[in-house]
Amino acid sequence: MMIYLFFQPIEMKKQEFVEVPLFNLKNFTMYELDKKGLKTILLGNNAKRFSDRYTVENINYTDSAKKYISNMKSNNGTYKDEIILLKGDVTYTREDGLTFQSEIAQYNKKSAILSTDTAFVLYKDKNSARGASLEYNNITNKIKATKIKAIYQLQESR
Repeated sequence: MMIYLFFQPIEMKKQEFVEVPLFNLKNFTMYELDKKGLKTILLGNNAKRFSDRYTVENINYTDSAKKYISNMKSNNGTYKDEIILLKGDVTYTREDGLTFQSEIAQYNKKSAILSTDTAFVLYKDKNSARGASLEYNNITNKIKATKIKAIYQLQESR
């Protein structure tokens, strides 16, 4: 009984480990090449390489490997397992003028699908659409969206 009075349990402090990047780059450029030439370019500032991903500020990603050349920009991005997660002022522009804007978007390089579960604006020429979520396939050129409000200019037939 005396042991319990004099000796009290030791309090162990929990230490939180912060993941440390493998390296940091102030200005970052990554080129992806194949037999046909340049496929993608990834640019940005303050890039960090972790064992499984890159995180990049002011990300600027161009994909020329699919049907249309597309460019994506945002304040922050994470590149992991062929998927690019974009956050903050996301802008997607396709070479034919199709433009998409949102706060968060995800682009899958393999399937060429851009998606978001947040509010978006999509426009091309004088046509525009707003909605709550979007999935766009850059190969098939098909768009799925929810809660859409659109302004569309009809073409006159000649």
